[in-house]
Amino acid sequence: MNTLLAQLSDLHIREPGRLAYGRLDTAPYLAQAVQTLLRLPQAPQAVVITGDLTDFGRAAEYTHLAELLAPLPMPVYLMPGNHDDRDQLRQSFPQHRYLGTEGFVQYSVAVGPLQLIALDTVVPGASHGSLCPQRLAWLADELERQRERPVILALHHPPFQTLIGHMDRIGLLQGAAELEALVARHPQVQRVICGHLHRSIQVRFGGTLAQTVPSPAHQVCLDLAPDAASAWTLEPPGFGLHAWSEAGVLVSHTVACGSHPGPYPFHDGGQLID
Repeated sequence: MNTLLAQLSDLHIREPGRLAYGRLDTAPYLAQAVQTLLRLPQAPQAVVITGDLTDFGRAAEYTHLAELLAPLPMPVYLMPGNHDDRDQLRQSFPQHRYLGTEGFVQYSVAVGPLQLIALDTVVPGASHGSLCPQRLAWLADELERQRERPVILALHHPPFQTLIGHMDRIGLLQGAAELEALVARHPQVQRVICGHLHRSIQVRFGGTLAQTVPSPAHQVCLDLAPDAASAWTLEPPGFGLHAWSEAGVLVSHTVACGSHPGPYPFHDGGQLID
């Protein structure tokens, strides 16, 4: 059977009744994503959420987040983004011991035959991300320990240029080149999965594939002009699904949230439709 890891990102949950940006209630969108996950033909073995769990990192926001995630029966692994607060995240989810007790939120957990390694790119009080020598050294040690297992490396800020100018200016501004060199030395890294961009984007990185996924709520507008305005849109929401096959190949899908007409057969009574 395939091993499935679902990836949600950029939830931006507020307190009940509060709107993100003064106009968007993100909670029903996350509830819809959770129901979409529960309807998948095969349940994922785990879910990872690659940052921006909340909008301001407040205790009430994390309480609301926990309520929205409660229907998921599988392990859910949380990661901070630039909108989160590490200390409050740990206080609000004390049962998530993999978060540690202080410092960077970095961990390595098994998901079936896969190894999920979470890397912290947060700079407190800033929108951009960074990987300092300490964080990279931790990753180098962990990758050495996991040479015999296929690895999915997760971080919030993508370590590559997306050509969406205003987002690249708050991307991973330190450590991207060092990370790429490190990943290139470890062919067991099957995928580098990221958030922050609120879009589905893929690029070659360190000899493997790096990618971002849509948000379950709002998306960043697709405008590749260097001076494009910072803006969001209610394009169709989604999330990622990474499937490790019995043949030893990782295949990544983008899943649309919500209920849609179908499925319908490609025939009628055994006859192809002209």
